[in-house]
Amino acid sequence: MKVLFATSNKGKLEEAKAVLSKYGIEVEMLNKKKLELQSDSIEEIAKHSALELFKEVKTPLITEDSALSIKALNGFPGPYSAYVFKTIGNKGILKLMENKQNRESVFKAAVFFCSSNIQKCFVGAAKGKIALKERGRFGFGFDPIFIPDECPKKTFGEMPIEEKSLYSHRGKAMVKFAKWYIKNYKEEFNR
Repeated sequence: MKVLFATSNKGKLEEAKAVLSKYGIEVEMLNKKKLELQSDSIEEIAKHSALELFKEVKTPLITEDSALSIKALNGFPGPYSAYVFKTIGNKGILKLMENKQNRESVFKAAVFFCSSNIQKCFVGAAKGKIALKERGRFGFGFDPIFIPDECPKKTFGEMPIEEKSLYSHRGKAMVKFAKWYIKNYKEEFNR
């Protein structure tokens, strides 16, 4: 079984492969530029991207969008996480978090599957905290500053991809997708 993953982010691709390979699903990168919808909903962003790309390639595919929401910053950066990371990075987030006692945050991912007759969204979330400083050399984006509650001694940046996949928002969403895909879509895809 194979699925196209529409992303230009090699880190996201590697995470998807780490999870989906356990279910016998091969992942192929579809590196096409997509116009990203501006929305407060990552589910809507992922859906819009999937539908637009499906019109173009006419092959079943998945898209993914993520958001880091920090409680002390009223949910910022939320669905604008990629833009915020590009502009202020981890150091900027840590600066905004100076003197903040409440470091609670949630990472959320929406994986959207699209085929000619099925559109379905799978959401995963990881609750955690923002670290006091960057830690780790693994992963990408906000990984070095996010400590998941399920493994409170490490940031995502301190976890190899296989370990991160067990706790991450994206890993959880991909597992939901994989289980559904195997159960409901395998026969249709292989016709």
